Amino acid sequence: MTFASTARVGGLLLLALLAGCARGITSTPGDAPNLEKWVADVRARPAPPLEPLPVMQQFETFEYSAQGLRDPFTDAWARSNDGAGGMRPDPNRRKEPMEGFPLDALDMIGSIGGGPGLVALVMAPDKVTYRVRPGVYMGQSDGRVTGVFEDRIELVELVPDGAGGWLERPASLALEDQ
Repeated sequence: MTFASTARVGGLLLLALLAGCARGITSTPGDAPNLEKWVADVRARPAPPLEPLPVMQQFETFEYSAQGLRDPFTDAWARSNDGAGGMRPDPNRRKEPMEGFPLDALDMIGSIGGGPGLVALVMAPDKVTYRVRPGVYMGQSDGRVTGVFEDRIELVELVPDGAGGWLERPASLALEDQ
């Protein structure tokens, strides 16, 4: 058998297969009544019951009648602006070298002397060691040193209170264990 005759036989088989498929797709006039009967049966079935609606919870109504009272959300931090009292940073004070670093970036590495003449040694991130005595400023929150001890430095920082004023906050810098 040659290639040409094999191709003809294959083509005829393919054509016969397609003809069989096409005959299965087409419907005969006898199929329409069956389809109509099936559609009528489906429509005649009763619909499935619906789920009941959820019960809505009733809330007790509340009438707000405090329009004339002080608003607790806007007046809570109100202060008088008379300029009296309270600590404030001195804008005219010359900044010291250790005020350029955050307090948590400074490390106490030791102390020199004793008694009232005790001086703490603090290393800054720039690897420079500074001598610290009471009254020196350090940290970025206007921290003023109030006490120098062998194991720690105590200071008071001035921080904004969120309402235009300032609060004093105690802080300390402890000697690091090496």
